[in-house]
Amino acid sequence: MTTGTTPAPTARTPWAGGSPSAPHTLRLADLPTGRPRLSFRTGRDGAEIDAVRITYTLDGGTSLTHTHESGERIGLEWPFAPLGSRASGAVRAAVRVAGRWSPDSAPLAVETGLLCAEDWTARFITPVGPVDLLAPAPLLTRAFTLPAAPVRARLHVTALGVHVTHLNGARVGDEHLAPGWTSYPYRLRHRAHDVTALLHEGSNELTSLLGNGWYRGKLTTRNERANYGERLALLAQLEIDCADGSAHRIVTDGEWHAHTASVLADDLYDGQTTDLRRGRGPASPVEELDVPLGRLFPADTPPVREVATVTGGTPFRSPSGALLVDFGENLVGWVRLRVRARPGQEIAVRHAEVLEHGELGTRPLNGAAATDRYFVTGEGTEALEPQLTFHGFRYAALEGVEPEQLVGVEAAVLSSDLRPTGTFSCSEPDVRTLHANVVRGMRGNFLDLPTDCPQRDERLGWTGDIQIFAPTAAFLADSSAFLTSWLRDLAAEQHEDGAVPFIIPDVHRNILPAAAAWGDAAVVVPWVLYERYGDAHVLREQYPSMRAWVERIRATAGPGHVWEGRFQFGDWLDPAAPPESPGAARTDKDLVATACYARVAGLLAASAEVIGEHEDAARYGRLAADIRAAFAEAYVTPAGRLVSDTPTAYAMALCWDLLPDADRRARAGARLADLVRAVGFRIATGFVGTPLLTDALTDAGHPHLAHRLLLERGCPSWLYPVTMGATTIWERWDSMLPDGSINPGHMTSFNHYALGAVADWLHRRVAGLAPAAPGYREIAVRPLPGHGIDAAEATHETPYGTARVAWEVRDGELRVDVEVPAGAHATLDLPGAAPERVGAGDHHRRLPFTPAPARHETIADAVDDAGLWRALTSVLHEEGLAADEAEAAALATPGLPLPLTALAEVVVPRARRPVVDALRARLNAVLAGYGRED
Repeated sequence: MTTGTTPAPTARTPWAGGSPSAPHTLRLADLPTGRPRLSFRTGRDGAEIDAVRITYTLDGGTSLTHTHESGERIGLEWPFAPLGSRASGAVRAAVRVAGRWSPDSAPLAVETGLLCAEDWTARFITPVGPVDLLAPAPLLTRAFTLPAAPVRARLHVTALGVHVTHLNGARVGDEHLAPGWTSYPYRLRHRAHDVTALLHEGSNELTSLLGNGWYRGKLTTRNERANYGERLALLAQLEIDCADGSAHRIVTDGEWHAHTASVLADDLYDGQTTDLRRGRGPASPVEELDVPLGRLFPADTPPVREVATVTGGTPFRSPSGALLVDFGENLVGWVRLRVRARPGQEIAVRHAEVLEHGELGTRPLNGAAATDRYFVTGEGTEALEPQLTFHGFRYAALEGVEPEQLVGVEAAVLSSDLRPTGTFSCSEPDVRTLHANVVRGMRGNFLDLPTDCPQRDERLGWTGDIQIFAPTAAFLADSSAFLTSWLRDLAAEQHEDGAVPFIIPDVHRNILPAAAAWGDAAVVVPWVLYERYGDAHVLREQYPSMRAWVERIRATAGPGHVWEGRFQFGDWLDPAAPPESPGAARTDKDLVATACYARVAGLLAASAEVIGEHEDAARYGRLAADIRAAFAEAYVTPAGRLVSDTPTAYAMALCWDLLPDADRRARAGARLADLVRAVGFRIATGFVGTPLLTDALTDAGHPHLAHRLLLERGCPSWLYPVTMGATTIWERWDSMLPDGSINPGHMTSFNHYALGAVADWLHRRVAGLAPAAPGYREIAVRPLPGHGIDAAEATHETPYGTARVAWEVRDGELRVDVEVPAGAHATLDLPGAAPERVGAGDHHRRLPFTPAPARHETIADAVDDAGLWRALTSVLHEEGLAADEAEAAALATPGLPLPLTALAEVVVPRARRPVVDALRARLNAVLAGYGRED
């Protein structure tokens, strides 16, 4: 490392002639559309590319070549004719630097499935017979013969319900709960599998077990079945080329048979019942269903897979004698048992996220039974696990089995298999745990779509949750395809008047769908994807949906531009709201709605500008300005106060530029700081305000208060659940009360990712790794050293490559390491140094750094100092004045700007002089011991 305030960068040697390095890490987005977009990375050799050559070689040997005369690396449009169904070949790329071409990249294999309805000769089939929603899971089978060994075979398959498909007894693929949950009336996903290795010459058999899944199983708290249809059905098309030149197509039709099997009952909420003694039942006929195939689309997201396996701890007995297993973390999936049991023995596995007073805490599951049952054969060691359900749990109760019969206990962890892209660490262990909980919560709730929770009778794609969490999700994992597919469902479900349902897919249907922050997902999520991944295609595709939502609000708000008098969720789950009334927040709902309206209008204007809709950009820019003016007139006083004097109101106003001038902005920032102090740095915001709070404090010049808020461990706070042993983010700040009992509210989830949105601030501000241009082409490195955290590090796999910022304060220095990927630049904005723009490579800086000394001049200063305030509160507690630091802060709030010496008079304003003098003496003793004499 070099030393000084602006030392010369340490970087890799820049390109100096010769052939530039070949591109690598080629990726194709939206291949199922037939018009994929290419992205790639280049070596960190300092070269600025000026052209890209794309070569597509068909399997037959024909090559097509096109040159893009630009240096763009992200989202290059497919330059050739659209790919058709069953296309296969390879793509290579080369780059030109200063007139010299690089070698071609390694080839990226390209293969498309069935892209249109006309490609299907298969038809949906279902067992013949009356509808029985509680019938055992049917097994559909088809035997066939091949005249020669297969050389190529593809199985295209989907279902109404979920399917588990085998060829010759071997599982097809490694996905679970296929085809997942989409807006079935409009979009039904199918997936292609290479099954060449599973076939052979001679007799073969294709089988598929069908489960209720989301299609026919119970959904929503109403626990209604058959929300999409009453009949389970399979659609499969197996296309085979054999070594003798023959081609064969095995499709679902009347030649198939239906059987009963070992699964007696299955439901996502209730679990699965399996009788391992039951073999395949006798064959019965199937019938074709007249299901339109126009809704089919090739898989556009990674499948749900088993992404981890967690070994259960040693079984133990609860106070009531129940046999329990602790898996050490709250997860989503199922329990896998290996047992040696008696013939016909019934074994049940019940699931829960927490223990309450030592027993399985199942009350938060509401109507979800979350129980898997097995009847075993008693023949040696048997493996017990479901296939047609999933559960959210940390603990399992094992019923009907003794510890000595258990051979193995583990949990299969399920999630959409998204590529991890981001990490964070820091010197504070509890913050590291908080971040790990955010990651684990996202993993459990990103199961085919972004759900609110994975355990109770809900598990729905609430729009408000992903709207606030999208930036964090985009950092932690490659969420682009996952969220883009979900946005397509949103657009499909959006009402003609532009209203966005509260949940996507929309199974509520009869609920009027127009709520600020929730419907805003239509605009915010596409913008976040563009901002984080740099591909404007998502804005082009979603633009009609984005515009329709803003126009829906415009029609509701009218010419006054204030959205009022309609249903709103508001600042949902404000900690002050009663458990039974989570929408009863402190912040006025109309204020929240109008602020959100201003925000989405501004984002729509920015989106329109990006995609070249310049007239729209100007029109919605003016609209956003008009809404901001209306907001200021309706909700901001001349002194800079908001009519809802709450942290959420100020956080929105500050983060979304809703204040008309710098003076009122400064006053609002100061007021927010005092409001945060007044509650003793406990969280006083709900769904809308919480993701904004630390940014608002930081931007208002109070980063120390943002850190003080982050590091608070009292309830409610981000770290309170950590102190209670949480391993995921909770729905409520106090889902588990300090005495170990579960919050009495009807909605009490222990795996609810939304409030983990603070992780985005950890990445961007604490570590200092932030996008300053779409796709991280420009990176802002502006960390926040000190304030209780002595070191932090974040890495992110940007579209251009790995970006990393690591810093630590040690021996009077701030030591900063920065890694910038090829094609990107970073601006280093470090304390005590002028901003510095650097290019690709590794950069190291050492700067003199001394944390700002703690001030103990005013009462506010004392409240800000966690250690000092804890010591002062202990005196107030002993005097019977305050139960904890939050109550002490509330007492001190009227005198925050006063000298610290006035604290006694402030907290006991009407006491007799001797009482005040005695209290002052005790408080002064604390101050003296803390390094200050009065």
